[in-house]
Amino acid sequence: MQPYEERLTAPRSWWFASVLVGVAMALIMLPFGTLPLLGGLVGGTAVAAVVTSAYGSVRIRVVAGSLVAGDAKIPVSALGEAEVLTGEETRAWRSYKADPRAFMLLRAYIPTALRVKITDPTDPTPYAYLSTRHPEALAEALNAVRQNTP
Repeated sequence: MQPYEERLTAPRSWWFASVLVGVAMALIMLPFGTLPLLGGLVGGTAVAAVVTSAYGSVRIRVVAGSLVAGDAKIPVSALGEAEVLTGEETRAWRSYKADPRAFMLLRAYIPTALRVKITDPTDPTPYAYLSTRHPEALAEALNAVRQNTP
């Protein structure tokens, strides 16, 4: 059973911006003729779409007793209290309250987050900041795994 999984997909406006990048590349190539114009349109759009897709493909999962966030895999036993962040608190923990040693899985287009303390004494990381659209569900999943772990 997998209690939680979320993909932090990019917003629709970013996909529209990818098309605009293609149009801009087409306009840059316009003086060179029709074929370069089409190449700029297709190539610029494709490159921008790949970048958008890669940035929006990061996942957060709670699976097999671990929190997997992007490239990080943290055992739930090394995690402490989880704090749901919304509104001004989210912005504060992204900026002036942020600790440079913290693990930040930050997506600016997601307005809510979860801050989870890391309690492992050998790990210098004080907490993990995770942008998530469902911070309450992620916190509940972490608590459920923590309670089921012997």
